[in-house]
Amino acid sequence: MGTAVTVAVQWVISDTLPAVFWWAEHYPQPFLMTVLLYSAFIFTGGALTGRLWLSGAAVGGVGLAFALVDYFKNVINGTPLTLEDFGLAAQAGNVASLAGELTPPEDFWTALAAIVVCVVLLLATARLTRIEGRVRFLTFGVSLAAVLGLCTVSGSGAVAKRFGVDFYTRIDAATNHHENGLTLSLWRDKFLQGKTAPEGYCERYMQDVLARIDEILSEEPSVPETAPNVFMILSESFYDLNRLPDITYERDPLENFHALEAESVSGTFHSHYLGYGTGYIELSMLYGINGLDIPPGSNICFMEDNLYERFDALPEQYTKSGRYQAEMLHAFDNSLYNRTVTYPLMGFDNLYFSEDVQEFGFDWEGKRYGGYYLRDQYLFQGMLERMKAINEQGQRAFLYGITMENHQPFDAKKFNYECQIGVECDGLERDDMFILEVMLEGITRADQALGYLTDALRESSEPAVVVFFGDHRPNLFMIDGETIYTKLGLCPENDTLHWTAEQINDLYSTDYLIWANDAALLQGQAGTKKESSVTALGPQLLKLTGQPVSRYWAFLEKVSEVCLTNTDLYYVDVEGIASRAAPEDEELLQLRDAVVYDALYGRQYITAAMNEITGT
Repeated sequence: MGTAVTVAVQWVISDTLPAVFWWAEHYPQPFLMTVLLYSAFIFTGGALTGRLWLSGAAVGGVGLAFALVDYFKNVINGTPLTLEDFGLAAQAGNVASLAGELTPPEDFWTALAAIVVCVVLLLATARLTRIEGRVRFLTFGVSLAAVLGLCTVSGSGAVAKRFGVDFYTRIDAATNHHENGLTLSLWRDKFLQGKTAPEGYCERYMQDVLARIDEILSEEPSVPETAPNVFMILSESFYDLNRLPDITYERDPLENFHALEAESVSGTFHSHYLGYGTGYIELSMLYGINGLDIPPGSNICFMEDNLYERFDALPEQYTKSGRYQAEMLHAFDNSLYNRTVTYPLMGFDNLYFSEDVQEFGFDWEGKRYGGYYLRDQYLFQGMLERMKAINEQGQRAFLYGITMENHQPFDAKKFNYECQIGVECDGLERDDMFILEVMLEGITRADQALGYLTDALRESSEPAVVVFFGDHRPNLFMIDGETIYTKLGLCPENDTLHWTAEQINDLYSTDYLIWANDAALLQGQAGTKKESSVTALGPQLLKLTGQPVSRYWAFLEKVSEVCLTNTDLYYVDVEGIASRAAPEDEELLQLRDAVVYDALYGRQYITAAMNEITGT
């Protein structure tokens, strides 16, 4: 029965039974360990209830449920189910509704039928498989001990070592899923440890780290003469469509963005995700840490509350002076990514979601909604209203806006088949072109909203800086299940298993700009190009606006001069060149690891000092 569940789960996620046999043949150790896991739970339940068929049915049902969720996750964004996704379990309904219509694959029903047959066979042979008396007691004791052992770090590690399975090396999700299968990849992440302590970690060691950081931060911080209002805007799935080859547009769909580049600091924005992960990107951007800094399988949006207060976050670099008020405006509801908990902990004074923005009461002509969500232009008008109100109180505004008009699903009826700009692509069928047109219309509307916002700020007497970036590219699955990126030859397949570092870097990047309604606010950098990223954009903004910042954020700015992105999938240096792993001898990365370990795992020897203003 344990073998049957193992095969059935892999059947759903592998599409064909021969693919399951290929996995079992090429990775026999993970296959056998997965059989052991399921068997231990089946025997425990069977001994407890006295009915192996009932236990087998229950364990098989749970396994198939995980397999179906993994399938849906791949449909939504082309990535396998990971342990961190369980942080969103309570919002599963909302996540599914944002993805559009989801239906189980044919292989799910076939695998389910196979499980039913095995359960019926156990039921038919119940007399032979009934566990009674001392045997039942002994079986329950042994199998429960096995389950409890497998549910500990040392026990699972010991069994994995016996089976020859690596339970200690951190690897990316696609490789983990491919080699270890769904069940063992999740189990493995549960017991992988987070950052290890630096060699010689103690108070004196961390004081030496702090002294070295102070040497690096020897420059005196500058204090700006003008404190501008800050609009930091995450534009859902926005990127320059000219990155896609073999597509011809009737006119420039990003005419505002491209025109503003001449007045802005702009360039490539290196993201950490493709097709999803908005909340994870926000947390990394606002807090300065990423998925590599927390234990594998942990969800960066659902950590213990006190962890979000170890470092002063990006908004607090503005608000702690008393000159700014920080607020977030979101074009959707408050159900996702734990924002109502984490954002106040990171220094936001007020949070406004879709219904809140609509209660502002400002004059507005036309529709408030577009493509299932609040229109970008309407959200931006809400941000303008909040800037005005905050300025009238004698403070400056730090406004973080999250748009939704260009969010998935990209079904043909999303914008009622409206597409303002003609588009042609010889490599796509007509049904695929409908999907492409939905993305095109969404990004066109995002660009028009950007023009609307900057035009309004040009007319304002209040100084303002706009940071505008796409969080990630859209998934954009075509009718046959392939993405537009595979169709256009930008990558070999949907998952990243066989992608080169260059392909990952290309598709895991969007575009950004930093614009000001007074060119002097950009310190002579208007019209320049600069590579940036999820963890570099915050420090870049702080340096540009000249805020007196903490050691932590000043040091992150120095780190961004050598490293733009560092995840378990790939690494990008300051020139935008990607590789599969970070250099082990880079001092700034080693110092950063020590600072993060001390704050999130260790004794916080220097965490308070890292939150002090540079130079104090």
